[in-house]
Amino acid sequence: MAAVLASTLLLTAACSGDDEPSWQGGGKTPEGTTASRAPAAEPTLSTVAVTSPAADAKSVELWSEVKYSSEDPANTEVTVTAKDKEVKGTVDKDANVWRPAEGLAWNTKYTVNVSTPAADGKTNTATSTFTTMKEPSKVVRATSFLADGQKVGVGMPLIMKFGRAIPEKYRAEVERRMVVTATPAQEGTWRWISATEVHFRPKTYWKANSKVFYSVNLKGVQLGDGWYGRSNLTVDLTIGREMIMTVSNKTKQMTVKQDGKVIKTIPVSLGKSSTPSSSGTMVVMEKAAHTVFDTTDEDPVNGYKTPIDWAQRITYSGQFIHAAPWSEGVQGKRNVSHGCVNVSEALGEWLFQRTMMGDVITVSGTEEKLKNGNGWTNWNMSWEEYKKGSYLS
Repeated sequence: MAAVLASTLLLTAACSGDDEPSWQGGGKTPEGTTASRAPAAEPTLSTVAVTSPAADAKSVELWSEVKYSSEDPANTEVTVTAKDKEVKGTVDKDANVWRPAEGLAWNTKYTVNVSTPAADGKTNTATSTFTTMKEPSKVVRATSFLADGQKVGVGMPLIMKFGRAIPEKYRAEVERRMVVTATPAQEGTWRWISATEVHFRPKTYWKANSKVFYSVNLKGVQLGDGWYGRSNLTVDLTIGREMIMTVSNKTKQMTVKQDGKVIKTIPVSLGKSSTPSSSGTMVVMEKAAHTVFDTTDEDPVNGYKTPIDWAQRITYSGQFIHAAPWSEGVQGKRNVSHGCVNVSEALGEWLFQRTMMGDVITVSGTEEKLKNGNGWTNWNMSWEEYKKGSYLS
C-alpha cells in the first residue's frame, strides 16, 4: 500500500506541474529554455485611405472612379498621376470620389495620392496604385459628320454615327459622354435617329454667329457585349448668319429671309399631283453647282437622266431646290416638277451662292406631309416630341 500511495503522489505531482504556462504558450520550451510572448504590433492610424480601386488592382476600366475615406473631407487633396504627369479629374468632396475628366489610357499604371492636413499620432497621406485594362479587341468607332472649322446654317444638327449598333441600355451613358457647349449658351438635346446614329439640336434654331464645341468621350466606355468605345474626339465649329427659306404652295413663291429681313421673293414650281413635294421643315443637306439626276436605275421606263444646275438636296428621297430652265414659264403659276422646288437658272444661282449646309427651308400646303427621317428632319417636330428621342429625358 505504501508503494502504491507513493506512485499516486508522484503521478499527481507530474500532472499538476507548476504555475508556468506550457512551452507552446511562452513558458518553458522542450529544450528547457523560457520563451516570451511577443507583443502584437499596433496598426498604424491614418486620417485617409484609398478604398477603390483596390491596391495594385489590374484590368481596371478606363472610367473607373477613385474612392477614398477621410476624417477631414473638406480639406482632402487627391491627385492621380501616370508617368510622372498629373491626370485631369474632378474631386467630389461630399462623396469622397475622384472622377477622371476623360477616359484613362489603356494598360497604364496609375498612382493615387490622398492627403489631409497633419494630425497628431496619425499619418495624413495614403498612396495606392492600379493598372488599367489592355485595349480590347472589340472596339466601336464613333465619327462626327461635321469637322473642325466648318461654318453651317442655323438649322444644322450635330450628327454622330457609330460603327456598331448601341444597345438601348447603354445609350443614356453614351449621351452623358457627348457634351455640347454653345456660346452664347443654348438649351438642346440629343435624339437617337437609329441604333447607330444620334443627332443634337437646340430648342430653337441656333443663334446666328454662335460658337459650338462638342466633345465625345467614349474611349473605354462599355457599349455592350464586351464592346468598348475606341477613342475620343472633339469638334469646334461656327454657326453662320440666319437664312430661312419659306415656300408656299398656295402662292407658288419662296420667301428668303436673312437675319429676319426679306431679301428676295422667288417664283417656284413644286411637284405635280403624281409626285408632290413634301410639306414640312427641312434643311440643306448638300450642294452641287452642276450634277446629273438619273432615275433610270429605279424606273427604266419612266426614269430620266437630266443635267442639273445649282442643286441643293433637302431630303434623302431626292427632293432638291434647283434651277429648272425648262419650267421657267410656269414658275409661280403651276406645279410641274417631280417633287423638287424648281426655280429659274438665274435665281437658282443667286440662291446657291448665298446658302450653306444647315440653312432652313419650310414648304407648306402640298398634298404630302414630310416623313420624319426623310432627311435631317430634326425641325419637323416640336421640341417636346424631339426630346422623347433622348435616353436622358
